[in-house]
Amino acid sequence: MKNLAFLLITLTFLISCNCKRQPKINKVDTVAAINTFMNDWHKDASQANFDAYFNKIDSLGYFIGTDESEVWTKTEFAAFSKPYFDRKKAWNFKPLKRNIHLNKQGDMAWFDEILDTWMGICRGSGVIQKVGTDWKIKHYVLSVTIPNADIKPVMAAKNVNDSIALAKYKKR
Repeated sequence: MKNLAFLLITLTFLISCNCKRQPKINKVDTVAAINTFMNDWHKDASQANFDAYFNKIDSLGYFIGTDESEVWTKTEFAAFSKPYFDRKKAWNFKPLKRNIHLNKQGDMAWFDEILDTWMGICRGSGVIQKVGTDWKIKHYVLSVTIPNADIKPVMAAKNVNDSIALAKYKKR
């Protein structure tokens, strides 16, 4: 009788236990899929494929460009970009290097990448999330890189514009 009671208690505990094991992710395959996804996104722009490019951005996604004013929702960025895509003159960013980091579940990643662009070497960084079976860009930041040895002349040129921008922000 004691054995039966112990068995019933053990079974009840095991059945009622709501402990779910996380599925083991294949990091190599996930990183490869993300690399393909991001390479395709850049390729979509180089081929002026508007729909494919913007379908990779989450509906709540953001794109932050190189200019201080360029903080766009997906809708705003699409409106800004549409004329370039329509003229088949969108941008052509070629990834040179990318670092990808995954959360434990393998459905969220953050990355940085070095890009060869019309502006020279730039850095992109972002956050993507797997939604269903598709990856979506939640946040992307494009930055112009400046070698440390060249920063002083760039700062001098920037100071004029920064004074105007600071005045604008201080009025808020």
